[in-house]
Order: sequence, then structure tokens, then C-alpha cells
Amino acid sequence: MSVSELYARKRMREADVAARVPSGGFVYISGNAATPRALLEALAARDDLERPVRLGHVLLLGRDPFAGREHSNFRHHAWFVGPADRVAVNAGLADYVPVHLHEIPGVIRRGPPLDVALIAASPPDEHGFMSLGVECMAARAAIERAREVYVQVNAAMPRVHGDAFVHVREVTGVVERDEPLPELVPPPATEVEKAIAAHIAALIPDGATLQLGIGGIPDAVLGLVSNPALATARADLGIHTEMISDGLLAGVEGGLITGRRKSLHAGKIVITFAMGSRRLYDFLADNPVIEAHPCDYVNDPAVIARNDRMVAINSALSVDLTGQVNADSLGTQIYSGFGGQLDFIRGAAAARDGVPIIALPATAKRGALSRVVPLLEPGAGVVTTRADVHWVVTEHGAANLHGLSLRERAAALIELAAPQFRDELRAAARERKLLG
Repeated sequence: MSVSELYARKRMREADVAARVPSGGFVYISGNAATPRALLEALAARDDLERPVRLGHVLLLGRDPFAGREHSNFRHHAWFVGPADRVAVNAGLADYVPVHLHEIPGVIRRGPPLDVALIAASPPDEHGFMSLGVECMAARAAIERAREVYVQVNAAMPRVHGDAFVHVREVTGVVERDEPLPELVPPPATEVEKAIAAHIAALIPDGATLQLGIGGIPDAVLGLVSNPALATARADLGIHTEMISDGLLAGVEGGLITGRRKSLHAGKIVITFAMGSRRLYDFLADNPVIEAHPCDYVNDPAVIARNDRMVAINSALSVDLTGQVNADSLGTQIYSGFGGQLDFIRGAAAARDGVPIIALPATAKRGALSRVVPLLEPGAGVVTTRADVHWVVTEHGAANLHGLSLRERAAALIELAAPQFRDELRAAARERKLLG
């Protein structure tokens, strides 16, 4: 039987796929901009479930079709929490699993059996391979683990190269439903974010390999180091990162992001997912410079460490005077997750001439709160430990805490805090015997 004939035999309707999910079953859902919206809407319409279905996923974008149904039919099992499921998690109606991003595929392979995997992908090529497109983090593990695999085939999904494909023979059924991919374009960088970016840019050498997320700070950093017209420009930058966004494009088009000096995957931009505008997705499509790999490869600290001059830039919600970094919770309220922060902090720390960075504005709530705090809030999670932290950067400067005593750390972090909070922080440090 030819690939095209096999594909034709596997075409299904959304409702028929939803009906294959057993009561009390465990379902994997691909996420981010590869969230299979049509399949989720059909599943959420099920009203005949006797026991809740668990929904395993990383970050889901857009409206949660299961919202309001958590009591009876569905329960999120989130390896990373986002706007779609944050309220349910903090109400006790959904579950959050603290885990490093590079460990998620292993958790899936060794965990409870998966009944169904719901995946988004591009149309198949002549050989029967469908690209996982803009997100391949743990999809391969789920495809291998699940009893049944269903794919929403979407012509809007770019065909991305790398270890990011599923063959028609591997899937139980396909649903052809074209819909625009979710787009996420952050607002322009603020003056605070630009100031933070300037301090970070000074730490980046020529030939560095960068890990960058989404938002004003990473985009501002890219604008400084990848613009040939600026004195902060750096030659032959490379990219090895869990995600990319639109900020990457100017650097590639300007000729400074070349990857020529990368010690691993030279000349390639290595990612595990992408989230941005249609322009970014079009750039990814059938572009040989892009390689997408699962997160147990891209985020493996041992793999990251093979990139010489690895610069990892990660954000935080707060940091205490000893260097403990909170990035996943507001007190006891779960906000996001571990993600890949410590994967890249540890990987960059182990790399030759690596630069691990935690970047955060010095204040929150329009200057009302300091993000440099005497103590983390009760219940706040430590994502990067005080033994792992290296560079901390705010708009007021940069300090390398690694190897410093608690006393030296407190003094350095107080200088990174907003001036109006420094006296208060010094008093708290003296009370804790961190300062004389």
C-alpha cells in the first residue's frame, strides 16, 4: 500500500477521535503554538465520561476549552503552567508537576501508560513524514508511549527540519483541519528592559552561542548584539535554545547570527519550539539552518555544555539576599514552572567560557515592590539554587555571585536593587547577620 493510500485510510473526523479517549484515560497534548485546537474542542464536548480524563501537556496557548469542566470530566496534568490552566491549578482542580524540561520525555516514557496522544503536524511529504513544526519538545516520547496517536494535520504548520517528524505509519488517525497558528508578539522593550539588556550585552563575547526566551529583555539583547551598526555588535553568534521568537530574525538577516563558531551543530540554529508571528513561522518553513530536536536533547545540560561560550539568559520573579532564585511561583500560588531555566544555567556553567545569567527588573508593581528580597515569600519555589546561581543582572548592574560568601552576595545584590529599597535590604541583611 502506498503512503498516500495509507494516509487516506487514516482520515477521521474530530468527533471520532474524541470518542476514542477512554473514561479515566491519560492523554498527551502537544502545546505552545502546536496546540491541536480542533481536537481539543471535540474532546471538551464529551459529556459521557464516567471518570475524569487526565490531560498531560507543557504550555497550552489560547483559551482553555476544558475550563469549567474540571470538576467532572477533565483534569490538567501540567508539566508547565500557563494562563490556560493557572486558575485551575491554584484552585486544586488541576495538577502541576515540578520537573526540569529536559526530563519530561523521560517522565512520559517511564510514567503511567498513555492512552492517546493528540499531536499537531504539517501535511505529509511524499515519503509520509509529517513535521511536528513549531513544537517538538516531548511529542516523540508521547508518540512512542501512547496506545493510539492522532494528528491534527494543519497546512499552516511549517515544515521544520531536525529530529521532529512523525510518519503516517506511526499514527492511528489523522484529522485535516487548517487553522492559523497562535501568534505571540511581545510589546517593545521598556526602558528598564533596555538597561538590563545593555548590562547583559557586555557579558557576551564574539562567537557566543545564545539561549534566549521571549519578551522585551531577550529581544533587546538580540537587538544590541546582532545589529552591525552598533558598538555592542558581536560577530558569528550561534543559537542553541529551547525556544525562539521574532527577535531572532533581525540578527539572522543582519548576518551576525551565523553559527560558524559553534562547537556543536555548527551553522545551525537549534531549538525545541518556536513562538512568535507568522513571519517567524514562515522563516522556519523548510529552512535547513533550523534544527528542531526534543527537549531531552536540546535542554540536556550535558549537551548544552558542549557549546563553547554558551550564554544562557533566564528570567526570574525574585531573588533573595543569598542568591536563591524564584521563577515559578508567587508565594504558594503556582505561576509557571521549572521549564528549562536550571537546564541552561547548569549547562552554561559547565561549558567552556560559559556565561549563566539570571535577569530581572529590580522592582515589580510599578516600583512598589523590590524583586531583590530579604527572604523569598513563604511557599515560593527555588528554581535556581544559591549554589547554581552565577550572574544576576538588573537595570542597576550585573554581579557574579558564584564563589562568593553569603555576606559578599548580600552586599552585591543590594547594589543591584532599586535605590529606594537598599536601606531596607541592608537592615534586613544585618538582622540575618549577613552584613556587619
